[in-house]
Amino acid sequence: MYLEVPKKFKGLINQANQVAQAVFRPISRKYDRAEHTYPVELDMLASLLDAMNDATGGAAGAGKLSQQQHGEGVRNGTNMSTVLGLTELCWGDTGLALSLPRQGLGNAAIAAVANDEQMARFGHKWSAMAITEPSAGSDSAAIRTTAVEDGDEYILNGEKIYVTSGERAEAVVVWASLDLSLGRAAIKSFVVEKGTPGMEVVRLEKKLGIKASDTAAINFTDCRIPKSNLLGNPEIDTQKGFGGVMQTFDNTRPVVAAMAIGVARASLEKSRELLLNNKLSYTKASQDQSAIEAALLDMEANLESARLLTLKAAWMADNGQPNSKEASMAKAKAGRVANKVTLDCAALCGTSGYLEDELLEKWARDSKILDIFEGTQQIQKLIIARRVLEKTSAELK
Repeated sequence: MYLEVPKKFKGLINQANQVAQAVFRPISRKYDRAEHTYPVELDMLASLLDAMNDATGGAAGAGKLSQQQHGEGVRNGTNMSTVLGLTELCWGDTGLALSLPRQGLGNAAIAAVANDEQMARFGHKWSAMAITEPSAGSDSAAIRTTAVEDGDEYILNGEKIYVTSGERAEAVVVWASLDLSLGRAAIKSFVVEKGTPGMEVVRLEKKLGIKASDTAAINFTDCRIPKSNLLGNPEIDTQKGFGGVMQTFDNTRPVVAAMAIGVARASLEKSRELLLNNKLSYTKASQDQSAIEAALLDMEANLESARLLTLKAAWMADNGQPNSKEASMAKAKAGRVANKVTLDCAALCGTSGYLEDELLEKWARDSKILDIFEGTQQIQKLIIARRVLEKTSAELK
């Protein structure tokens, strides 16, 4: 395995780092205090990001490469570029990175399964993803929102919560069941555009972290959408289940892992600066290290292992290899490491880590969500166990 970052992505990484440093960091505290206020400074980035996405696929393209066929040799494509770019952006600010138009999970879902006609209609819309419900959290198969066929339309009814960018997005990709009696096999995803009658944002959540990003609860009451808004195959295959819908996560979980790596790296670098003036020796014998040096080196080792797991999962997606186990490994490791690193850094730095003079306490708060959304730590371990032991979801719960 070649462990160096591909040269063709060095420019992308540099650009993302400049955005993080010049745009995100200066306004990070402003929008942490002004929850639910849209960061207008991001508008100037929208056209640039759209142009980059048209050329490379961007975050919205992170879903489709696993389905593409290509020639011999290895490929580093949009899954890898998305992971590398978001690591840098979240080094700047996780909430602001989540607030970037047209870079959401809904965009990844559309890119993964939309046909050409749907891509033409929805490809450039900012799309959120609505999965979680009050009675269906980590178990996505337990959703109760329904989609009933009526002529040339589907009628959606249900309640979705914790929808990232749910108020700001131009469309929402909604998971709903065509037939509750058939279980997970009947779950499909539907695009509902903002302003559709019957769709209502009922509240915005107040959160521990990522306050720059809006998190909405949305109700669907007799919400009618065209049949052409269903993503993927409308047929219910009880043998295949809803693996096609879940495949979105195989592409987006490494993305969340990359976000965790970015915020953890920010905390680690700031701690090295504050505590050691960036003078950390890699050659000093363990008995000669201070407690602070030993702690920082341990954090760095764990962070590097998470980074390499994430790069592997993204590389596998780019090269058409099944990566469900590796995606969950990356997400589980990076989420746990980010939580620990950011909290430990805040503790090591004393008052500088606890007060708002630095961003360390904010990074500690922001990192918690990265171990929760896109599947909690416990769910990732369950998925890994199923893959390792070759058990189905029915056999290992």
